[in-house]
Amino acid sequence: MIFEIDNVELHFKTKRILNGIYLKGETGKVTAILGSNGCGKSSLLNIAFGNLKPKYMLIRLNNTPLLKPLFSTGIVKYLPQYNFIPDDMKLSFVFKLYKLNWKNFIELYEAFSIYEKAKFNVLSGGERRLIETYVTLKTKSKIILLDEPFSHISPLHIETVKKLIAEEKKHKIIIISDHMYQHIIEASDTVYLLKNGSTKKIEKLTELEDYNYLNEGTLQNN
Repeated sequence: MIFEIDNVELHFKTKRILNGIYLKGETGKVTAILGSNGCGKSSLLNIAFGNLKPKYMLIRLNNTPLLKPLFSTGIVKYLPQYNFIPDDMKLSFVFKLYKLNWKNFIELYEAFSIYEKAKFNVLSGGERRLIETYVTLKTKSKIILLDEPFSHISPLHIETVKKLIAEEKKHKIIIISDHMYQHIIEASDTVYLLKNGSTKKIEKLTELEDYNYLNEGTLQNN
C-alpha cells in the first residue's frame, strides 16, 4: 500500500503553520518526520489521521483520493503525544481490547508480568508509553502513526521498540516523529524534514546540516 498526503495548508488564526506539505509512506518502510519544536509535526500527524481539519489537504491511498477521514477507514492506528489509555483500565483488558496476547508481550518485557491485573495508572510514565506504543504497533492496522514513541522510556526499551518497529513495518506503513532524532534516523527508511511549514525529502543525512536542522538546538531539544 502507498499512502500520500499532499498540498496541506494549515493556519491558526493568521499564522501559517503548514504550506504545500507532501509526505509519502509505503508498506515495508518507516517514514520519519524531523523538525524543530513547534514546526507542526504533531499537527501533520493529526491531519493525516483525521483529527485536525486543515484549509487544504489531499490524501491518496494507492493513488486513489480518500474523501473521508483516514480514521474512519479502520486501517490506521495513531499514537498521540499524550496518554490515551484511561487510568482506571486494567492492562489485561487493554490487551483484550486490542486483541493482543499478554504472554507474547511479557516474553519481551518480563518485568511487566506483575501488572497483568493492575490498572494503567500504577505504571510509571515510561512504562505507560511503552505499553501504548506496543499495542499501537501490534494491531493489525495497515497504517501506523507514531508521535513521540521514544519519549520517557528507558534506553533499553528504546532499543526493543526499534526492533519492534523493524518487525512490524514488514506488513505496515509506519510514519514516525520524535524529538530524539538519532533513534528516528536509525529506525527509518525515508526521512522528511519539516521546516518553514514545508517538507523536504532528505536524500543524504548531511542535508540535515545544510538545512541547519542540527544547529537549532536539536542535539538537546529538537
